[in-house]
Amino acid sequence: MDPVEQFKESIKETTRYIKEKIDTEPQIAMVLGSGLGALADEIEKKKVIPYVDIPNFPIPMAPGHAGNLVIGELEGKNVVAMQGRFHFYEGYTMKGITFPIRVFKSLGANILIVTNAAGGLSRFFKEGDLMVITDQINLMGTNPLIGPTDEELGLRFLDMSQAYDEGLIYLAQQAAKENGIKLKKGVYVGLIGPAFETPAEVRFLTRIGADAVGMSTVPEVIVARHVNFRVLGISCITNLIFKKPTVFPKHEALHEEVLAVAEKSAEKLKKLVRGVLAKL
Repeated sequence: MDPVEQFKESIKETTRYIKEKIDTEPQIAMVLGSGLGALADEIEKKKVIPYVDIPNFPIPMAPGHAGNLVIGELEGKNVVAMQGRFHFYEGYTMKGITFPIRVFKSLGANILIVTNAAGGLSRFFKEGDLMVITDQINLMGTNPLIGPTDEELGLRFLDMSQAYDEGLIYLAQQAAKENGIKLKKGVYVGLIGPAFETPAEVRFLTRIGADAVGMSTVPEVIVARHVNFRVLGISCITNLIFKKPTVFPKHEALHEEVLAVAEKSAEKLKKLVRGVLAKL
């Protein structure tokens, strides 16, 4: 079978499988990053489907990613949530790690809320801050849209001038204000990983305009825009990579520390996302 047709058939097969398990059509899709999956536990009338049971789904191998698809209601909205995501550094293809986004669109969702744990590059951040993403920089050296395609999958040349929806950013700012959350704004840069950044790389990233850095999100957002999702991105700043010019943390930015800070910030994230959902 032609690779493009085979890819489209995989999307249809996965969509059929999930639809057989649920009786609602999701309006909003959510991707919950490292240590941030607790929000999925608050979904009501939920159906939990382990990734391992879903045809064509990869299996997350990074710590802090539970590996469940949770479908139900939150703030009166029908949602589908990824409790854990896939990463390029795990050895999957770009098409593989972004495959769920195309499935969510096929299920009927039209808004994507994507969250992640990120390193703070801005001197104005502190550990545990939440940052609404206003734009992104792709430094992963590749793109999930590379390769054969057709118009059914999306445009060949994608306009990324408005990757993150301004209306959703405004709702997030309003929800943050109502819940007493100091929400920062900034640009997220995606690197392949899994190694953390060197001091020279940190200096480079700050000079090109990045406020936070991580190893995910960018490919998912590219594909989300490819299938016309409105996108809201939220980063949890879990470690301060850059405090002052030429001054770097003396301790190693271990993944365990990232998870610990993300879990401590989960309550703020839940309030923020629920506040946005309530306004949609």
